[in-house]
Amino acid sequence: MATDLSIIRFFLLAVTFGASSAFHGRKGLQTKEMTQNRIIQLDHRVQPNSIDPSQVVQLSWQPRVFLYRGFLSEEECDYLIYWGRRTMGGNDLPIVNMNDTRNDPGISVDAVDKIARRVEERISAWTFLPKENSKSLSVLHIGPETSKQHHHYFDTKSVEQVGQPLLATVILYLSNVSQGGQLLFPQSKNNVWSDCTKNSDTSRPTRGNAIVFFNLHLNATPDRSSDHARCPIPKGDLWFATRFFYLKSISTRMNLTQSDYADCSDEDENCPGWAAMGECLKNSVFMVGSPDYYGTCRKSCNAC
Repeated sequence: MATDLSIIRFFLLAVTFGASSAFHGRKGLQTKEMTQNRIIQLDHRVQPNSIDPSQVVQLSWQPRVFLYRGFLSEEECDYLIYWGRRTMGGNDLPIVNMNDTRNDPGISVDAVDKIARRVEERISAWTFLPKENSKSLSVLHIGPETSKQHHHYFDTKSVEQVGQPLLATVILYLSNVSQGGQLLFPQSKNNVWSDCTKNSDTSRPTRGNAIVFFNLHLNATPDRSSDHARCPIPKGDLWFATRFFYLKSISTRMNLTQSDYADCSDEDENCPGWAAMGECLKNSVFMVGSPDYYGTCRKSCNAC
Protein backbone atom coordinates (compact mmCIF):
# COMPACT_ATOMS: atom_id res chain seq x y z
CA MET A 1 0.00 0.00 0.00
CA ALA A 2 2.90 2.36 0.78
CA THR A 3 4.26 1.76 -2.70
CA ASP A 4 0.85 2.44 -4.27
CA LEU A 5 0.55 5.63 -2.20
CA SER A 6 3.91 6.94 -3.34
CA ILE A 7 3.02 6.17 -6.95
CA ILE A 8 -0.24 8.10 -6.71
CA ARG A 9 1.54 11.10 -5.18
CA PHE A 10 4.12 11.04 -7.96
CA PHE A 11 1.36 10.90 -10.59
CA LEU A 12 -0.42 13.85 -8.98
CA LEU A 13 2.68 16.01 -8.89
CA ALA A 14 3.47 15.11 -12.48
CA VAL A 15 0.03 16.11 -13.67
CA THR A 16 -0.01 19.31 -11.63
CA PHE A 17 3.17 20.50 -13.17
CA GLY A 18 2.81 18.71 -16.43
CA ALA A 19 0.07 19.77 -14.61
CA SER A 20 -31.27 14.49 -49.74
CA SER A 21 -30.38 16.26 -53.26
CA ALA A 22 -27.48 15.66 -55.64
CA PHE A 23 -25.83 18.76 -54.30
CA HIS A 24 -25.91 17.44 -50.81
CA GLY A 25 -24.69 14.08 -52.05
CA ARG A 26 -21.65 15.69 -53.70
CA LYS A 27 -21.07 17.77 -50.59
CA GLY A 28 -21.14 14.64 -48.42
CA LEU A 29 -18.63 12.91 -50.68
CA GLN A 30 -16.36 15.93 -50.60
CA THR A 31 -16.48 16.02 -46.79
CA LYS A 32 -15.65 12.32 -46.61
CA GLU A 33 -12.75 12.74 -49.05
CA MET A 34 -11.42 15.71 -47.08
CA THR A 35 -11.52 13.69 -43.87
CA GLN A 36 -9.74 10.74 -45.48
CA ASN A 37 -7.11 13.07 -46.96
CA ARG A 38 -6.44 14.62 -43.54
CA ILE A 39 -6.05 11.14 -42.08
CA ILE A 40 -3.58 10.19 -44.81
CA GLN A 41 -1.64 13.38 -44.10
CA LEU A 42 -1.63 12.59 -40.39
CA ASP A 43 -0.27 9.13 -41.07
CA HIS A 44 2.67 10.60 -43.01
CA ARG A 45 3.26 13.77 -41.00
CA VAL A 46 4.21 12.54 -37.53
CA GLN A 47 4.20 15.36 -35.00
CA PRO A 48 6.37 15.40 -31.87
CA ASN A 49 4.65 13.42 -29.11
CA SER A 50 5.64 15.95 -26.47
CA ILE A 51 3.76 17.63 -23.62
CA ASP A 52 3.33 21.39 -23.16
CA PRO A 53 2.95 22.11 -19.41
CA SER A 54 1.69 25.64 -20.14
CA GLN A 55 -1.52 24.13 -21.54
CA VAL A 56 -2.39 22.30 -18.31
CA VAL A 57 -4.83 23.91 -15.87
CA GLN A 58 -5.94 22.62 -12.48
CA LEU A 59 -9.73 22.92 -12.34
CA SER A 60 -10.38 21.46 -8.91
CA TRP A 61 -8.63 19.99 -5.90
CA GLN A 62 -11.59 18.07 -4.46
CA PRO A 63 -11.88 16.08 -6.63
CA ARG A 64 -8.54 16.47 -8.37
CA VAL A 65 -9.34 17.57 -11.95
CA PHE A 66 -6.94 18.81 -14.62
CA LEU A 67 -7.57 20.23 -18.10
CA TYR A 68 -5.12 20.06 -21.02
CA ARG A 69 -6.05 22.53 -23.76
CA GLY A 70 -5.29 21.40 -27.31
CA PHE A 71 -4.15 17.92 -26.30
CA LEU A 72 -5.27 16.45 -29.64
CA SER A 73 -4.61 17.91 -33.07
CA GLU A 74 -7.42 18.51 -35.57
CA GLU A 75 -6.21 15.53 -37.58
CA GLU A 76 -6.20 13.24 -34.56
CA CYS A 77 -9.77 14.23 -33.68
CA ASP A 78 -10.85 13.57 -37.27
CA TYR A 79 -9.09 10.22 -37.29
CA LEU A 80 -10.69 8.93 -34.08
CA ILE A 81 -14.15 10.04 -35.29
CA TYR A 82 -13.50 8.40 -38.67
CA TRP A 83 -12.31 5.24 -36.91
CA GLY A 84 -15.47 5.20 -34.78
CA ARG A 85 -17.72 5.62 -37.81
CA ARG A 86 -15.89 2.94 -39.76
CA THR A 87 -16.02 0.48 -36.87
CA MET A 88 -19.72 1.13 -36.33
CA GLY A 89 -20.27 0.08 -39.92
CA GLY A 90 -21.92 3.34 -40.87
CA ASN A 91 -24.45 3.03 -38.04
CA ASP A 92 -23.00 5.97 -36.11
CA LEU A 93 -26.26 7.47 -34.91
CA PRO A 94 -25.65 9.07 -31.52
CA ILE A 95 -26.93 7.54 -28.30
CA VAL A 96 -29.92 9.59 -27.19
CA ASN A 97 -31.10 7.69 -24.12
CA MET A 98 -29.51 8.08 -20.71
CA ASN A 99 -29.64 4.36 -19.98
CA ASP A 100 -28.09 3.55 -23.37
CA THR A 101 -25.11 5.75 -22.54
CA ARG A 102 -24.53 4.06 -19.19
CA ASN A 103 -24.76 0.59 -20.75
CA ASP A 104 -22.60 1.25 -23.81
CA PRO A 105 -18.84 0.96 -23.13
CA GLY A 106 -18.06 2.52 -26.51
CA ILE A 107 -16.00 1.26 -29.46
CA SER A 108 -12.52 0.21 -28.34
CA VAL A 109 -9.79 1.41 -30.67
CA ASP A 110 -7.51 -1.33 -31.96
CA ALA A 111 -4.49 -1.60 -29.67
CA VAL A 112 -2.16 -1.97 -32.67
CA ASP A 113 -3.48 1.17 -34.41
CA LYS A 114 -0.45 3.43 -34.86
CA ILE A 115 -2.20 6.76 -34.33
CA ALA A 116 -4.25 5.58 -31.38
CA ARG A 117 -1.10 4.15 -29.83
CA ARG A 118 0.63 7.52 -30.12
CA VAL A 119 -2.32 9.22 -28.41
CA GLU A 120 -2.23 6.66 -25.61
CA GLU A 121 1.50 7.17 -25.17
CA ARG A 122 0.95 10.92 -24.93
CA ILE A 123 -1.72 10.40 -22.28
CA SER A 124 0.71 8.39 -20.19
CA ALA A 125 3.43 10.99 -20.73
CA TRP A 126 1.08 13.72 -19.45
CA THR A 127 -0.40 11.85 -16.49
CA PHE A 128 2.60 9.61 -15.70
CA LEU A 129 0.12 6.73 -15.49
CA PRO A 130 1.48 3.46 -16.95
CA LYS A 131 -0.19 2.02 -20.04
CA GLU A 132 -0.21 -1.42 -18.44
CA ASN A 133 -2.73 -0.12 -15.91
CA SER A 134 -5.30 0.88 -18.49
CA LYS A 135 -7.75 -0.26 -21.14
CA SER A 136 -7.59 0.83 -24.78
CA LEU A 137 -9.19 4.07 -25.89
CA SER A 138 -12.96 3.87 -26.35
CA VAL A 139 -14.88 6.14 -28.75
CA LEU A 140 -18.47 7.22 -28.04
CA HIS A 141 -21.09 9.27 -29.89
CA ILE A 142 -24.01 10.85 -27.95
CA GLY A 143 -26.82 13.42 -28.24
CA PRO A 144 -29.05 15.25 -28.69
CA GLU A 145 -30.79 14.54 -25.38
CA THR A 146 -34.25 15.65 -24.32
CA SER A 147 -34.03 14.53 -20.70
CA LYS A 148 -33.06 17.17 -18.14
CA GLN A 149 -31.56 14.55 -15.87
CA HIS A 150 -27.82 14.28 -15.41
CA HIS A 151 -26.11 11.78 -17.70
CA HIS A 152 -22.74 10.02 -17.60
CA TYR A 153 -19.67 9.92 -19.83
CA PHE A 154 -19.15 6.17 -19.62
CA ASP A 155 -20.60 2.87 -18.51
CA THR A 156 -19.78 2.55 -14.80
CA LYS A 157 -20.50 -1.20 -14.72
CA SER A 158 -17.91 -2.05 -17.37
CA VAL A 159 -15.32 0.01 -15.48
CA GLU A 160 -15.94 -1.82 -12.21
CA GLN A 161 -15.79 -5.29 -13.82
CA VAL A 162 -12.01 -5.09 -14.18
CA GLY A 163 -11.68 -5.95 -10.47
CA GLN A 164 -9.09 -3.27 -9.74
CA PRO A 165 -9.68 0.12 -8.08
CA LEU A 166 -10.13 2.85 -10.68
CA LEU A 167 -7.32 5.35 -10.19
CA ALA A 168 -8.00 7.99 -12.85
CA THR A 169 -10.29 8.75 -15.79
CA VAL A 170 -9.27 10.57 -18.98
CA ILE A 171 -11.83 12.12 -21.36
CA LEU A 172 -10.76 13.34 -24.83
CA TYR A 173 -13.17 15.67 -26.63
CA LEU A 174 -13.27 15.00 -30.38
CA SER A 175 -15.95 17.56 -31.29
CA ASN A 176 -17.58 20.72 -29.97
CA VAL A 177 -21.08 21.23 -28.60
CA SER A 178 -23.00 24.51 -28.63
CA GLN A 179 -24.76 23.81 -25.36
CA GLY A 180 -24.49 21.38 -22.46
CA GLY A 181 -22.11 18.50 -21.91
CA GLN A 182 -20.26 20.03 -18.94
CA LEU A 183 -18.59 17.62 -16.56
CA LEU A 184 -20.17 17.55 -13.10
CA PHE A 185 -19.20 16.16 -9.69
CA PRO A 186 -22.44 16.12 -7.65
CA GLN A 187 -20.68 15.00 -4.46
CA SER A 188 -18.18 17.87 -4.57
CA LYS A 189 -18.38 20.48 -1.80
CA ASN A 190 -18.07 23.16 -4.48
CA ASN A 191 -21.58 23.89 -5.77
CA VAL A 192 -20.15 25.00 -9.11
CA TRP A 193 -19.42 21.34 -9.93
CA SER A 194 -22.94 20.11 -9.11
CA ASP A 195 -25.16 22.52 -11.04
CA CYS A 196 -25.37 22.84 -14.82
CA THR A 197 -26.49 26.48 -14.51
CA LYS A 198 -23.47 27.40 -12.38
CA ASN A 199 -20.86 25.25 -14.06
CA SER A 200 -18.16 27.14 -15.91
CA ASP A 201 -17.80 26.88 -19.67
CA THR A 202 -14.25 25.73 -18.97
CA SER A 203 -15.49 22.19 -18.49
CA ARG A 204 -17.74 22.25 -21.58
CA PRO A 205 -16.57 19.85 -24.29
CA THR A 206 -14.10 21.58 -26.59
CA ARG A 207 -12.62 19.76 -29.56
CA GLY A 208 -9.04 18.71 -28.86
CA ASN A 209 -9.16 19.25 -25.09
CA ALA A 210 -8.50 16.52 -22.54
CA ILE A 211 -9.59 16.18 -18.93
CA VAL A 212 -8.25 13.83 -16.27
CA PHE A 213 -9.80 13.37 -12.85
CA PHE A 214 -8.58 11.10 -10.08
CA ASN A 215 -10.96 8.57 -8.54
CA LEU A 216 -8.77 7.80 -5.51
CA HIS A 217 -7.44 9.91 -2.64
CA LEU A 218 -3.71 10.13 -2.00
CA ASN A 219 -4.05 7.28 0.50
CA ALA A 220 -5.56 5.07 -2.24
CA THR A 221 -9.08 5.14 -0.78
CA PRO A 222 -12.04 5.97 -3.07
CA ASP A 223 -12.71 9.68 -3.54
CA ARG A 224 -16.50 9.99 -3.30
CA SER A 225 -16.35 13.52 -4.69
CA SER A 226 -15.05 12.09 -8.00
CA ASP A 227 -18.38 10.40 -8.77
CA HIS A 228 -19.16 12.16 -12.03
CA ALA A 229 -22.17 13.22 -14.06
CA ARG A 230 -22.72 15.24 -17.21
CA CYS A 231 -25.09 18.00 -18.24
CA PRO A 232 -27.47 16.93 -21.04
CA ILE A 233 -26.77 18.00 -24.63
CA PRO A 234 -30.03 19.54 -25.94
CA LYS A 235 -28.68 20.42 -29.37
CA GLY A 236 -26.23 18.72 -31.66
CA ASP A 237 -24.14 15.71 -30.72
CA LEU A 238 -20.75 14.92 -29.26
CA TRP A 239 -17.88 12.59 -30.14
CA PHE A 240 -15.43 11.78 -27.37
CA ALA A 241 -13.01 9.10 -26.21
CA THR A 242 -12.29 7.70 -22.75
CA ARG A 243 -9.37 5.91 -21.15
CA PHE A 244 -9.37 4.38 -17.66
CA PHE A 245 -6.35 3.83 -15.43
CA TYR A 246 -6.37 1.38 -12.54
CA LEU A 247 -4.28 1.18 -9.38
CA LYS A 248 -2.45 -1.90 -10.57
CA SER A 249 -1.61 -3.49 -13.90
CA ILE A 250 -4.55 -5.19 -15.59
CA SER A 251 -2.61 -6.69 -18.51
CA THR A 252 -1.97 -9.97 -16.69
CA ARG A 253 -5.69 -10.38 -16.05
CA MET A 254 -6.32 -10.74 -19.76
CA ASN A 255 -4.38 -14.04 -19.84
CA LEU A 256 -5.74 -15.97 -16.88
CA THR A 257 -5.28 -19.74 -17.01
CA GLN A 258 -8.03 -22.29 -16.48
CA SER A 259 -6.67 -23.04 -13.01
CA ASP A 260 -7.24 -19.42 -12.04
CA TYR A 261 -10.92 -19.78 -12.93
CA ALA A 262 -11.17 -23.11 -11.11
CA ASP A 263 -10.31 -21.36 -7.82
CA CYS A 264 -12.67 -18.47 -8.49
CA SER A 265 -15.38 -18.22 -5.83
CA ASP A 266 -17.11 -15.93 -3.35
CA GLU A 267 -16.65 -16.28 0.39
CA ASP A 268 -20.02 -14.74 1.26
CA GLU A 269 -23.51 -15.33 -0.13
CA ASN A 270 -24.14 -11.57 -0.14
CA CYS A 271 -21.36 -10.92 -2.66
CA PRO A 272 -23.58 -10.64 -5.78
CA GLY A 273 -25.72 -8.02 -4.07
CA TRP A 274 -22.72 -6.06 -2.83
CA ALA A 275 -21.15 -6.13 -6.28
CA ALA A 276 -24.38 -4.84 -7.84
CA MET A 277 -24.24 -1.91 -5.40
CA GLY A 278 -20.76 -0.96 -6.62
CA GLU A 279 -18.81 -2.22 -3.62
CA CYS A 280 -16.16 -3.82 -5.86
CA LEU A 281 -14.89 -0.30 -6.51
CA LYS A 282 -15.90 1.38 -3.26
CA ASN A 283 -14.49 -1.30 -0.96
CA SER A 284 -11.96 -2.97 -3.21
CA VAL A 285 -9.66 -4.41 -0.53
CA PHE A 286 -12.46 -6.35 1.17
CA MET A 287 -14.24 -7.28 -2.07
CA VAL A 288 -11.34 -7.95 -4.48
CA GLY A 289 -8.36 -8.32 -2.19
CA SER A 290 -4.84 -6.97 -1.75
CA PRO A 291 -1.33 -8.45 -1.56
CA ASP A 292 -2.06 -9.62 2.01
CA TYR A 293 -5.81 -10.33 1.74
CA TYR A 294 -7.42 -12.73 -0.73
CA GLY A 295 -10.71 -10.89 -1.15
CA THR A 296 -14.19 -11.95 -0.14
CA CYS A 297 -16.09 -11.49 -3.42
CA ARG A 298 -13.58 -12.10 -6.18
CA LYS A 299 -16.04 -14.03 -8.38
CA SER A 300 -18.82 -11.43 -8.20
CA CYS A 301 -16.30 -8.66 -8.88
CA ASN A 302 -14.90 -10.54 -11.93
CA ALA A 303 -11.46 -10.45 -10.32
CA CYS A 304 -10.70 -14.07 -11.25
